[in-house]
Amino acid sequence: MEATMNDIRIIMKETYSKLVSYKRKENRESFNTELLKVLPQIYRYVSKRLNSAVANGKLNKGMFDPSDFTDQLFIEVYDNIDDIKSENELHVFLFKKVDELLENSLVEEEFDHVFFDNIDTYSKPEWDAMEENYTQDADGDFVLLEELDDISLNKSNYSLEHVFITQEEKQLADKLDASLNKERIYHHIQLVLNKMNMPMRTVYELFTDEGLTTEEIAKIRRTTIDQVEELLALARQLLKDSFEKRFLLESN
Repeated sequence: MEATMNDIRIIMKETYSKLVSYKRKENRESFNTELLKVLPQIYRYVSKRLNSAVANGKLNKGMFDPSDFTDQLFIEVYDNIDDIKSENELHVFLFKKVDELLENSLVEEEFDHVFFDNIDTYSKPEWDAMEENYTQDADGDFVLLEELDDISLNKSNYSLEHVFITQEEKQLADKLDASLNKERIYHHIQLVLNKMNMPMRTVYELFTDEGLTTEEIAKIRRTTIDQVEELLALARQLLKDSFEKRFLLESN
């Protein structure tokens, strides 16, 4: 059974209390063991960011491992746990710190205007070729470390309900659901996300895949809630347009 975002927050609450206690006792070993319980979600997030950078040619395969970034969290959390006042703050702190580490190492990606300006001109074979290339280049390159492995956290939460949100749009989602399997939907979303720039893609993934609120994402990204909502809306629109151009128009 897959863990829900609520399950993850419950685990985060239990872990936060224990981390505070272990820090007071200066029990570093127990502190690190406890923190390890909530790192699979962060490790997966880092893994996806690295995969995307490889697929975009911004990073050579093998240059980094997700643990290069998550290992630093043991030091960061231990040094700052006294200033972290709740489990929600801990959740945000983990993503914020690892985001900072990633952005210090990855080249900022430009928005792929060529791709989106030509969405309505791509043929079905061209779409399929792009998807195949992306899957071969990035999908599954990084996996969770054995000691962090948790099958409930090992899958992305991409679905049509995150893209088609109004009642009218849900009718389009139903039509897509009837003709596409979950794997096809997943790979198409991954393909389009890969063409977005880093801020837009990161906001979308933090909201849909990690279950964070726009307020929490604004803290992680060091920006405003309005800017987060704007990026989220644009990402949804681009995804919606791509589904319509690729799968709906050709079937009409």
